[in-house]
Amino acid sequence: MRSLALAAATVAALATGHAQARDSLGLYATWGAFRDPMVPRCYAIAKAEPSRKERDYQPFAAIGTWPKRGVRGQIHFRLSREMAKDAAILLRVGDERFELAGGGGDAWATDRKMNAAITAAMRSARSMTVSSRDKRGRRFSNTWTLSGAASAMDAALLGCAKLGR
Repeated sequence: MRSLALAAATVAALATGHAQARDSLGLYATWGAFRDPMVPRCYAIAKAEPSRKERDYQPFAAIGTWPKRGVRGQIHFRLSREMAKDAAILLRVGDERFELAGGGGDAWATDRKMNAAITAAMRSARSMTVSSRDKRGRRFSNTWTLSGAASAMDAALLGCAKLGR
C-alpha cells in the first residue's frame, strides 16, 4: 500500500510539468536529466519512440529522485493510451520481464525492489517496452531506446546529492 501511495505521489509530481524543470543537468542521447530544487527532485526522462498509432497521451518514461523523502530511482511510465481497468501491464527490459502496477495512462513498479531491478536492467539493455490493453480492449505497446539512460540516471542522482542535506 505504501508503494502505491509513493507511486501516486510520483505521478502527481511528474505530471506537474517537466517543462517547468528549473535546471537542465544534461542531455544523453534520447534521455535528459533535470533538477527542480524547489521541490526538491531530480529525474531522468525520455519520450517513447514515435508511433503513428492512436494515442491519448504523449508517452514518456521517468526515473525520479526525491532526496528529502529518501526516494531514489522511482520509475514512472506515462503510456500512450488509457488502459482498460484491470489490464495487465508488462515491461520488458532486455531479457527481463516485470509486471507493473498502474491505471489510466500511468504505470510504475510495485515496490522499491522492483524499481531497483528495473533501473539495473536499464543500464545494460538496448531498449525497453511496456505493453498493455487499452480501454477498447486493443493491445498496444510503447518502446524506449535506452542509449543514454544510465548517464541521465546518474546525472539526476548526482544533481540531487546536495539537495537532500
